[in-house]
Amino acid sequence: MILEVAQLPVKAGEEAAFEAAFAKAEKIISAQPGYLSHELVRGADANNGSHYVLLVRWETVAAHQEGFRGSADYQTWRELLHKFYEPGIAVAHFATVAGALK
Repeated sequence: MILEVAQLPVKAGEEAAFEAAFAKAEKIISAQPGYLSHELVRGADANNGSHYVLLVRWETVAAHQEGFRGSADYQTWRELLHKFYEPGIAVAHFATVAGALK
């Protein structure tokens, strides 16, 4: 299992619109081959309420990189969400070394 961690800096004041768009977009990602699960979390401190982190569990890095990002569905995902980010997103993949998410 691979964990994709995407840091999503949403433009201040656009949080509600972003969350509404994400409600549509999550149906796209959850239908992708190799997708396992996801979680969207929002900053809880006073100075980071516009910062979100998306955690997506994939079977492999390729399922995300070549599969989802290479699909027509990804273009729809981008159209729904990428207009909310400023300055841009940071994405990395991780493999479990110890412990496990519950």
